[in-house]
Amino acid sequence: MSIDLTNNYGHVTITNEVIATVAGGAAIECYGIVGMASKKQLKDGIAEILRKENFSRGIMVRQEEGQVHIDMYIIVSYGTKISEVAHNVQSQVKYTLNKTVGLSVDSVNIYIQGVRVTNE
Repeated sequence: MSIDLTNNYGHVTITNEVIATVAGGAAIECYGIVGMASKKQLKDGIAEILRKENFSRGIMVRQEEGQVHIDMYIIVSYGTKISEVAHNVQSQVKYTLNKTVGLSVDSVNIYIQGVRVTNE
């Protein structure tokens, strides 16, 4: 799936993977985020931290009735207030996608997959 934007200069098609990568880059810069986690956790419950080139594996972009919804799976650092970190990620992702892609996001859903205690 992809998102089609039309402006005075022509037509632009943006894939969901590009949107996920931009959203992941915006999220990882927020305070309290250790990294992105895979949508599919390992069987024993350990969340895998994804590298920059795999952000799209931890983010799902959905389009429903003309609205864009983003589901993000993240790992937070120990000692941070999880609700504040999630709110900051939501705000930053919406702002960044609006400014860089020109895309209005209806909702950003945050799923905390783990808490990282040490910086190993």
